[in-house]
Amino acid sequence: MSLPAILQNRLSIPVVGSPMFIVSNPDLVIAQCKAGIVGSFPALNARPQHVLDEWLDRITTELAEYDVKNPDKPSAPFALNQIVHKSNVRLDDDMALCVKHKVKIVITSLGAREEVNQAVHSYGGIVLHDVINNKFARKAIEKGADGLIAVAAGAGGHAGRISPFALIHEIREWFDGPLLLSGAISNGNAILAALAAGADLAYIGTTFIATEEANATPAYKQMIVEGDASEIVYTNFFTGVHGNYLKGSILTAGLDPENMPEADPSKMNFSAGSSKAKAWKDIWGSGQGIGAVKGVVPVAELVARLQREYMAARDRLALA
Repeated sequence: MSLPAILQNRLSIPVVGSPMFIVSNPDLVIAQCKAGIVGSFPALNARPQHVLDEWLDRITTELAEYDVKNPDKPSAPFALNQIVHKSNVRLDDDMALCVKHKVKIVITSLGAREEVNQAVHSYGGIVLHDVINNKFARKAIEKGADGLIAVAAGAGGHAGRISPFALIHEIREWFDGPLLLSGAISNGNAILAALAAGADLAYIGTTFIATEEANATPAYKQMIVEGDASEIVYTNFFTGVHGNYLKGSILTAGLDPENMPEADPSKMNFSAGSSKAKAWKDIWGSGQGIGAVKGVVPVAELVARLQREYMAARDRLALA
């Protein structure tokens, strides 16, 4: 197992905040990085396209200023998520901005593209590719990804069906590079469990929806706080890719969460300004770990809680 050099001695806990549709914005990313975890956001959240340049400039500037003022506790680096599916017509322009700003960590999703990996490597960055099974993991590494994000059962957004323990085991049989694990990780015990299972870092998204900095409506945040794993629906209806969503938001949209139709995966569309994205903007993604979320808090407070729980779990097992 190995931690990328970019992350060594920069994290308060071994956590990467995952990029979330609409929710992840500069406020959330900056707060996560200042708290000592990797913050990230999807490039497509910055709309229209030129806004991405503004976001990257703001994030890099504010974190650089923070590091000057806090040399003994610098911020963690941030990551940018690129949807590399063929329907993303912005990809080339967005990648040009990655190169311009020398984004240190790029997370790729929905396809593995050699030219994207090469562009990131040209300035010394690394690529982490998210996968839902071992087949896709092998393909990503063959095409030049530096590390993998195992998106297991229970994760928010576009999640897989495989148990985190099974998925990590299958990947670790042949891959000893950077490996992250996603799937209902919402407390310090689960962070430690991810590392014990063979991951280098925990990949956490849903828990950060219920933070003050997140770009989510109060109703969305409250539904996270009040919900538990039984409120999660797994369907591919909204994007063509299977994902986990809050049952309450599906009901509000006038749909039956118990009888969701199957979508045609070939019709998935991540083009800028997609009408489908607008149609389902109030369908809210969520992982199964929301039972651990008890209130809406600042990011710094959430990370501090995760750190306390993680250290307590380590101490408890050391004494066992």
